[in-house]
Order: sequence, then structure tokens, then C-alpha cells
Amino acid sequence: MSSDPKRHAVDAPVIHRLRVLTVNTHKGFTALNRRFILPELREAVRSTSADLVFLQEVVGEHERHSSRYNEWPQTSQYEFLADSMWSDFAYGRNAVYPDGHHGNALLSKYPIREYRNLDVSITGPERRGLLHCVLDVPGHAEVHAICVHLSLLESHRQLQLQLLCQLLESLPDDAPVIIAGDFNDWQLQGNAALARRDYLHEAFERHHGRPAKTYPARFPLLRLDRIYLRNASSHDPQILGNKPWTHLSDHLPLAVEVHL
Repeated sequence: MSSDPKRHAVDAPVIHRLRVLTVNTHKGFTALNRRFILPELREAVRSTSADLVFLQEVVGEHERHSSRYNEWPQTSQYEFLADSMWSDFAYGRNAVYPDGHHGNALLSKYPIREYRNLDVSITGPERRGLLHCVLDVPGHAEVHAICVHLSLLESHRQLQLQLLCQLLESLPDDAPVIIAGDFNDWQLQGNAALARRDYLHEAFERHHGRPAKTYPARFPLLRLDRIYLRNASSHDPQILGNKPWTHLSDHLPLAVEVHL
């Protein structure tokens, strides 16, 4: 995290709206890893003016790529994306390999008071986590943001969703919660399970009847990415499905305005 976690925006005007963006960065490469496009992705993310950016598959370190690609940043990818626009950031390392590691990250224009990365890996080599951040948003005791990237296996996802629900139940009943990321829930069984929780709603399902189609980016067929809210309302949810987004990852990003 880039700023002092103890600072509080006690005198700032009350914030009632947050612009939220979620994007699977595909480690900074186009689909099929044909081209490294992280600098282009940064410009596109900045153009949204989002207050909170939920990132999945963002690289913390990769020694081989850093020597191979001239545009590879000297910092971590999430620090490079945050640049001077998002004062605070948090990273949850999930997958570790000989050359480096990647995971989830949150970029925030508001102070991140604390954060933790919960390991929700089940078995085998696939490593997954829930990055849980507590934000200082003026006018609110605390706002919770949870960045999600779930398993490719249905049985694992169901167990991971149980862990997510346990996390939710541990939070204050009246606190606003924003959950966003890549759920890999192509059969929508996970969404059905979460829909039974009457305190949650998914932004695109609330407004359009079903979660958004986001994968593959060039011709989206599967509804993998989601934004769920508790104690907050969703407004103007958008699939960012035009250029340049269609060639910046294998997933399309989602954006929504959240009212607290």
C-alpha cells in the first residue's frame, strides 16, 4: 500500500458515489499472449476515472519477462497501473512460480485502512485468493472491497463461494460491501447460490436480468465477471466492449456507479 494506512479523511466532504471498474488484466498481455500491452491498458484504465479498480491476474514480479520486454515496468504491474492517479493500492499474491508471482490487486483513490489476502485454494496447483480491503471513504465508518478470482473447477468454486459468504457474515451488518472480479462461473451456479443471499445483488443482473457477457473479449459468450453489492445500490452498469478494450485482455472490463 502506497500511503499511510493510519490517515483518515475526517474533514472531507461526504462521498455518496463511487465509480468502480473490474478487469482481468491477463498479466498485461493480449489474448493468446501475442503482445505485451500493459502501457496501453494503463491509459485505458485511467480514462475511466474510476475511484476503485479491481484487478485480477496482475503480476507482482516476473524476472524473465522484465528482461525480455522493453516496456516491462520497473515496479510491479499494479504500482505501474496506479501511477499518480490512485494514491492507495493493495496486492494479494496468489500464484507463485520460479520467475515471479501474480494475484489480485485493488487501486483506490481513498485510503486503504487495512487489507488481507485470504487463501481460498482448494487442492492442486491452482492458487486462488480473496483480497479484502477496508477503505476510509469520507462519511462512512468503513467500506469493504473484496477482489475475487475463483477456480476453473465448479466444485472448487462452490467451496470458495462458501468461504466468501463466511467472510461477508463476519463483516458489520450495516457496512457497504463491494465484491468484484472474475468468478469463472460460466454455468451461473455460483450466481444462483449468491442470489439466495437476500442482502446481495449483482449489478448487471439487477439492471439487465442476467450477469454480463465478458469472455472472450473479442466475441463474448460467457458471463464470468461480476460486481456484487451489499448495503449499496448500483447505477448505470456498463460492459466496456469497444476499442481499445477488446484487444487489451481476454476479458472485457465492467464498470458501475455505486451509491452508498
